[in-house]
Amino acid sequence: MSYNKNSEDVSGPVSYANNTAKDRPAPKRMKSQEELDAQDNKDDGKEEDEKKSLWRTFLEFAIVIVTAIFVAFAIRAFVFELYVVPTGSMLQTIQKQDMLIGEKISLHFKDPQPGDIVTFRDPIDPNKILIKRVIAEGGSTIDLKDGYVYIDGKKLTEPYVDGQSTDPEPNAPNIGLPIMYPYTIPEGYIWVMGDNRGNSLDSRAFGPVNKSAVTSKAQLIVWPIEDVTML
Repeated sequence: MSYNKNSEDVSGPVSYANNTAKDRPAPKRMKSQEELDAQDNKDDGKEEDEKKSLWRTFLEFAIVIVTAIFVAFAIRAFVFELYVVPTGSMLQTIQKQDMLIGEKISLHFKDPQPGDIVTFRDPIDPNKILIKRVIAEGGSTIDLKDGYVYIDGKKLTEPYVDGQSTDPEPNAPNIGLPIMYPYTIPEGYIWVMGDNRGNSLDSRAFGPVNKSAVTSKAQLIVWPIEDVTML
């Protein structure tokens, strides 16, 4: 077998000892001071943009929160409000601790009517909200006789009192003179009473309620589930 000195063993190690300068990789060029300064300025600009982006995100979040609070207050002031009834003065129509929705829009167009259930500021303590049924409005004459309510001489049908007697009650403290029946309700006022006539502090004690004190008209019991119903 003849030996060819020009043959190469391609599987063996490759030697670069004889590579020329043309074949060698060029050394990495050092960046000039101007290029370094430009890079620093670019990095600073990037950090500044990140700070601006973070501030913009925070500002947008704050705007969303403030808007949500404003909308919530607007809804509560002009649209509807949730109330929890703490007493049993409206039994059996409304149970103690029931949560209900009181809507406010209709009050801007129409005064509360007899039969409506309304919330209003307590004449004794305006910081409290009470809930009662409107029995009569200004100009009507109310009388309580033999356990029944008479409006302008006509006996009122009240299935919601569940057969309870409606009797006069002493006035609440600091309200004024006792109410004498028959009593004519002043214009601009309403007469309110609880459905639970034996356990309700209402107009029999504190007199008629100014319409301006009414805060909402009760529409719907929303909680608990077993009590959900329209009012």
